[in-house]
Amino acid sequence: MTTVGLIGSGNIGGTVARLAVDAGYDVVLSNSRGPETLTDLVEALGGHASAGTAQDAAQVGDLVVVSVPLKAYRAVPVEPLAGKVVIDTNNYYPQRDGAFPELDSGEITSSELLQRHLPQSRVVKVFNNIYFKGLAALSRPSGAADRSALAIAGDDADAKAEVTAFLD
Repeated sequence: MTTVGLIGSGNIGGTVARLAVDAGYDVVLSNSRGPETLTDLVEALGGHASAGTAQDAAQVGDLVVVSVPLKAYRAVPVEPLAGKVVIDTNNYYPQRDGAFPELDSGEITSSELLQRHLPQSRVVKVFNNIYFKGLAALSRPSGAADRSALAIAGDDADAKAEVTAFLD
């Protein structure tokens, strides 16, 4: 795996992009406002970063990070993510996202909503239990005694293993 696609390049997405570039990955960043609004971030990340549309990030990403507000999950491209591992960073905030009765009742989780939207993808939840500043400041190599733990969740053992390798 050499390219990480990012659908959403805000606090978490931008931080994951920086960490991925530092670890030797190429990244393709996208957001809802268009690639031209990511020029400063791409320049700061250097030659291993480029900007595109969400469709571009989904198409070229070997692993794709979805880091959009939950209310925008339906805008995530479906077809180019078929068969791919998708990292879901979302947290549900009704005051931001509006009410989702199925979430409020506990009938389903936010990751299950994304999985239903992406039926041919393998969704793994990660990065939703750490503040973006902590994510940036606390990264440590595998085996470091002072390394932080990141919870992951998903229904596909191989997808979780791929995400764990990416995190390491």
